Amino acid sequence: MTGDRFQMKEIFNINIDDYDYSLPEERIAKYPVAQRDASKLLLYINDQISEDRFGNIGEHLPEGSLLVFNNTRVIRARLLFQKPTGAAIEVFCLEPVSPAEYQQSFSSTREVEWKCIIGNLKKWKTGTITAHFDFKGKQYELAAEKVSPEGEVWKIRFKWNPSDITFGEVIEGAGHIPLPPYLNRKDEAEDYYRYQTIYAIVKGSVAAPTAGLHFTDEVFSRLKEKGIDRAEITLHVGAGTFKPVKSVDIAEHEMHCEHYFVTAETLEKLISQREKIIAVGTTSVRTLESLYWLGVMMIEGTSASSDFFTDQWKYDEHDNDVSLEDSFSSILGFMKNQNISILHASTKIMILPSYKFRVIKGMITNFHQPKSTLLLLIAAWTGNRWRDLYKYALENDFRFLSYGDSCLLL
Repeated sequence: MTGDRFQMKEIFNINIDDYDYSLPEERIAKYPVAQRDASKLLLYINDQISEDRFGNIGEHLPEGSLLVFNNTRVIRARLLFQKPTGAAIEVFCLEPVSPAEYQQSFSSTREVEWKCIIGNLKKWKTGTITAHFDFKGKQYELAAEKVSPEGEVWKIRFKWNPSDITFGEVIEGAGHIPLPPYLNRKDEAEDYYRYQTIYAIVKGSVAAPTAGLHFTDEVFSRLKEKGIDRAEITLHVGAGTFKPVKSVDIAEHEMHCEHYFVTAETLEKLISQREKIIAVGTTSVRTLESLYWLGVMMIEGTSASSDFFTDQWKYDEHDNDVSLEDSFSSILGFMKNQNISILHASTKIMILPSYKFRVIKGMITNFHQPKSTLLLLIAAWTGNRWRDLYKYALENDFRFLSYGDSCLLL
């Protein structure tokens, strides 16, 4: 299922055009189904393809499974401004710079700086742009100022007046839900609730971990009755998740960086139930596999405590076969020695066909765009069978992408 250890030379044999398929516009789900768990579920178990309703997913999970959820919460990251000339400017917040910690930035009542994508940048040469918004019946003014370019994005300084609310409240009042660009529509009131998992807690994502959108309280109750356990991690999904692979040679694609957080309690649960881990969503997959390589680097002494980062091809540098237990125990040991309960790290890991999965025993995921890094991750797990899965879904009225149906891949 997982192939041999990933080798750098194999990257150059991956042609992104081999991971293309025809996705008609009408198969892209523009809105969610009325009831979350009424969505369809494609099953790929023991190399067999079938289908069911998502609400019955517990009937297909192995006994004693540990489901790992990404509890990140989508923020209203799209801020819309209009210059006196009438030109519309969109400022899309990606991640905080000053203060650099998400929670500190959201709780700040003073100016903050964020890395942002600017829409209609050519119309914003200089100066400050402003927008007016209402929050709890009171009027506010938000000002944005360009500080400096940061590669393809800009560092933007935000100020607001009156300054009696936090920046988190500012974007709640002024911002818009950042729907995926392929939906080709404006956000609506319903999206504030439906483009969010019911267990979303930690604010910071600019895209939802969409595999979790299908879960309801009723599904969780049935899973608990069947003895299926759960654990949570946090990975703030960046806009790079929608970044298309433009180079035919996959080795030339630069993966985006995302920040994640893991508690000591979750690490202990992962160690104790290491043979039963099923990731809910590709973000959980990437976090768990990144954690493994972080533990390996700790064991080898190649990870500084100030730089918990997994690079795009980092796993290719390791020939050893460290166990999950040893890897995660090394992280847990470090956390206990440093008296910290939550580990903050980041990753650019890119999971491609022939990657050897070290943590997960299965995954729950939606259907992904053609020629995307997410589809490559699915191909890493299923091999060439991904074509059969997507062909089945297209021929059997499955709905695709963020608001679409899901798969259980064991």
